[in-house]
Amino acid sequence: MNTRRNNIAVLLVVGLLMSSCEEAVKDVKGPKELVPEISLGTTIGSLVELFSADSIPVEGYGLVAGLNGTGSVECPPRIRAYLQQYILKQLPTDVLKPDEFISSLNTAVVLVEGIMPRAVGKNQYFDVRITALPGTQTTSLEGGRLYKTELKAAGGFGITIKVLARAEGPVFIDTINPKESNKRIGYILAGGSVLDEYKINLALRQPNYRIASMIRNKLNERFGEGTAEAISPSQIELKVPAKYKDQKQRFISIVKATYLAETTEITRERISTFVKKLAVSEDKDTYEAGLEAIGIDGVGKLGALLNSSNAEVRFRAARCMLNLGSDVGLEALREISSTKNSPYRIAALEAITAAGSRTDAATISRKLLRDDDFSIRLAAYEQLRKLDDISISRELISRDFFLEQITQTQHKGVFVTRSGQPRIVLFGAPLYCHENIFVQSPDGNITINAPSGQPYVSIIRKHPKRPNVILQLKSPYDVSDIIRKLCEEPLKKVGKGGVGLNVSYAEGIALLKEMCYKGALDAKFRAGPLPKIDLIIKIR
Repeated sequence: MNTRRNNIAVLLVVGLLMSSCEEAVKDVKGPKELVPEISLGTTIGSLVELFSADSIPVEGYGLVAGLNGTGSVECPPRIRAYLQQYILKQLPTDVLKPDEFISSLNTAVVLVEGIMPRAVGKNQYFDVRITALPGTQTTSLEGGRLYKTELKAAGGFGITIKVLARAEGPVFIDTINPKESNKRIGYILAGGSVLDEYKINLALRQPNYRIASMIRNKLNERFGEGTAEAISPSQIELKVPAKYKDQKQRFISIVKATYLAETTEITRERISTFVKKLAVSEDKDTYEAGLEAIGIDGVGKLGALLNSSNAEVRFRAARCMLNLGSDVGLEALREISSTKNSPYRIAALEAITAAGSRTDAATISRKLLRDDDFSIRLAAYEQLRKLDDISISRELISRDFFLEQITQTQHKGVFVTRSGQPRIVLFGAPLYCHENIFVQSPDGNITINAPSGQPYVSIIRKHPKRPNVILQLKSPYDVSDIIRKLCEEPLKKVGKGGVGLNVSYAEGIALLKEMCYKGALDAKFRAGPLPKIDLIIKIR
């Protein structure tokens, strides 16, 4: 009975503390925030509407150049007029005549579409899809390069519409499954670039400058000065803290779950309630966010959940504890990431990278590079890449993609990306080919050949625009050197021959696939997924 009286008293204290804003919130009927069956105070989420689209569809019209007569002269007049003006802004008039450039069979006018991420910093990259305009005679975009293109909100077109992003880069057409490819459609992997920073906006349901100031002060106290800025009595701008730059949705959830008023007693009551709910409720996201919003005071109670028989509860408790600075949470996540049958191994590894020390994250990830499960090795590599760890060597090839090599694994493999930044990753480097190699591209224009006993690999390419000209280079059996010889650009200005045959990234990864499948090297080949732009655009 005394405990109940104390709880009631605590709630009354919080009510008095919040009396300055009760008039503004008493008639608000927003979404229920945390534990609807018990009143634990007023959360920020109950006072505001949050505006932050996960993505913004963007589009524009651009020119793909460098085609070998597979483009077209057709271009709708309105788009032609726009492109003429854009070309004149980008290039000096004495270099080319815009109309002739647009009408060349070596260029094609394309629709460029992408899904631009929001609440990010400037220059964040994203994939874009390019499509030859309907009604044009363009037969293939393969081998082309998209000139810098303005991207605006989907549905907007014209010189006066605000430019949100730009896109440019080499055209990628999937060659891993060539039968499924449409050469009138391609991608520019990581070719879109965001021009401005888009912040998260909180709009008070009932404008009140005092409450806006309270929210601003609370969030700056919790996440650091500069996180929140009260723009007006009805609007607060949020900047995602560095800690949450890869966890925007988590940050938003914590903001919504943050209480404006607190006392020692009510904080204890909240922690106790949320820990119990995290253990049994299906809505675990809400209660984990609520505990993280409260802060370090919740670590002690959370520790009890590390002994739960429920694997998800153990993982969430450990992640929340690490996010709050607890080494106990780190050790629990380390154990989860190493447990062979745990469905939370990758999530635990990601949580360690996001909130643990650089040294701890790198040490754990390096160990997991030797795991038997490829998905775990790939996840460990991705975390080490985020950390810019020395275990990954990296070099830019032909200005278009990265060749990355990892030595700390006995599992030999080749992984290539087909979305995001183009990358060829060699696991278990250095990788070497066998003798007696013969691999050709589907069109027969590129050959990789090494008869038994030959001390080098011959790489032969027919000139893309002069079929009678044959280009040939020699390479050691080292796969990384073969990739360089295939894809690097020729050194035209030096006059001493070329270092590479300028084979595209798409063609290069298709040849690597054939080398693996035909046993030219003892390594498993795996390709990442294609961009999801098609599905998102279709849905909208």
